[in-house]
Amino acid sequence: MNYELFIAKRIIADKKYKNSISSPIIKIAITAIALGVIIMLIAIATGAGLQHKIRDKIAGFKGHVQIVNYDTNNSNISTVPIKKNQGFYPDFNGIEGIKNIQVFANKAGLLRTKTDFEGIVFKGVSTDYDWTFFKEYLVAGRIPNLKLTRTKEVLLSQKITNRLNLQLNDTILATFLKTSTSKLPSNRKYIIVGIYNSGFTEFDNSMMIGDLREVQNLNKWSRNEVGGFEVLLDDFNTIEKKGKEIYSQIGATLNSKTILEINPAVFEWIQLFDNNIWFIIVIMILVAGINMITALLVLILKRVQMIGILKALGGTNYSIRKIFLYNASYLILKGLFWGNMIGLSIIFIQYYFKLIVLDPETYYVTTMPVYITLNNVLLLNIGTLLISFLMLIIPSYIITKIQPSTSIKFA
Repeated sequence: MNYELFIAKRIIADKKYKNSISSPIIKIAITAIALGVIIMLIAIATGAGLQHKIRDKIAGFKGHVQIVNYDTNNSNISTVPIKKNQGFYPDFNGIEGIKNIQVFANKAGLLRTKTDFEGIVFKGVSTDYDWTFFKEYLVAGRIPNLKLTRTKEVLLSQKITNRLNLQLNDTILATFLKTSTSKLPSNRKYIIVGIYNSGFTEFDNSMMIGDLREVQNLNKWSRNEVGGFEVLLDDFNTIEKKGKEIYSQIGATLNSKTILEINPAVFEWIQLFDNNIWFIIVIMILVAGINMITALLVLILKRVQMIGILKALGGTNYSIRKIFLYNASYLILKGLFWGNMIGLSIIFIQYYFKLIVLDPETYYVTTMPVYITLNNVLLLNIGTLLISFLMLIIPSYIITKIQPSTSIKFA
């Protein structure tokens, strides 16, 4: 063990030093590091959590990539059918990372009771549909059984059922707009077998999920005609690349759009979270670094006599500076330890108990989601340690200005 590290440990273990006037300043520095880490961890976890949860909800309703007819002006309503028999369905050859391809068709309609009515978009899906998303947000009942020869079962949002005073297993009357082949509105009765609550108001206010064959019948389409295809990806981070690959493999009369292109405003908004996170990280590291600089200067000034003695015994400025940098690094590590303990505890408590709630009208979620990875934690800690350490190198230069003759004189 070199003597710089030995002396640094002796300084840390010195009870007289711990009880000196510098002790409160040292505690403040450690607290500043810990608070900084707590705030940074929470900022990263909540920012990433909101991004993941919002984009997963949009993908749950629309898929990651939608393939529709070029003539379709409104992606929410299927007006121009396309053939189900396509070269890319049910599998994209040559494109990896695709989880599922599912057909769909949308139809605008109106739900009516004796006293109320509500506008809806009836989304028809088939047996190839991935119900993972809706199973997560199902609050009552079950998923519609699409394997039956004919089914009137539908999945409706809790918002709509509450507004219309409906309950599970109720029968609801739906009226659909006229088509090019039928000049009169169509009336249908459906059974509510499942109620979901995704917290995404834009979709919960209007979306009803049921059998694709119902939409085909309403639009007078054949069984080989659908509104479009939804493509689900394994990794959302590859969405732009996969979107281009998908577009290159579909027919010239078809168009594909990623949900980034379909909902640009929402994704631009959640992209701003990254800027906020970086701003918080920079501010917290600066505050923690300034507190550590103050603590280091106090350590040096309290040990001026020791510095003079070490220089008189032949110690170099470099070796003495290392003693205090070792000591400061210990304080940083102590702050990081407590910051991680408290910060990660808060994140886990929110993840499991969901204590913090949000307004879904504004944030598209009912509770504050959190998401953090081991890489995020490691990078944050290593970055904080390195930046704080580098900020201490310049103020440690004051040691070179201390003269042994002056400092020992007052010992």
